[in-house]
Amino acid sequence: MTQPAISRFPVPAIDALPDDIRTRLLAVQEKSGFVPNVFLTLAHRPDEFRAFFAYHDALMEKDGGLTKAEREMIVVATSSANQCQYCVIAHGAILRIRAKNPLIADQIAINYRKADITPRQRAMLDFAMKVALEAQTVGDADFRMLAEHGFGDADIWDITAIAAFFALSNRMANVTGMRPNDEFYLMGRLPKAK
Repeated sequence: MTQPAISRFPVPAIDALPDDIRTRLLAVQEKSGFVPNVFLTLAHRPDEFRAFFAYHDALMEKDGGLTKAEREMIVVATSSANQCQYCVIAHGAILRIRAKNPLIADQIAINYRKADITPRQRAMLDFAMKVALEAQTVGDADFRMLAEHGFGDADIWDITAIAAFFALSNRMANVTGMRPNDEFYLMGRLPKAK
């Protein structure tokens, strides 16, 4: 059986990429043991690759009022609503690892309202979903609700930016036909072999 294509668009060979992009892909491969298909797919357009991952890293890798696991919760919930298989699978794996919980990603992807999360996290996801699906209805009441759960303006900006950024990512993944790497499916589900 042949492996399905990872994208509807041409995927460049790693050794043909600009040095900075090749270096990033090889670093990811060394850390995780494989190159996630999002890197290969988006490398089709190097300038857009750089912009995409610069914004991704600014949102997802920083410290702040949201934990890295909570940031991934936003990605999984909104990506599920946007029916993005790639992002649900890939970021579900990252969420399982960051939350140290093999169940959480599946719970959030199916119905975050019934997931084993805190009321604060549920409020965060309620707002993220509103941003993802009906941002035009966001109003002062939403900000008051988030403040009641301890979220400040910087946190609200982060929730909004993550939901909005991944709306772009979800649409690109869906249109390109981006295929999740098989490796993602088991990550964070079982203890690592020693």
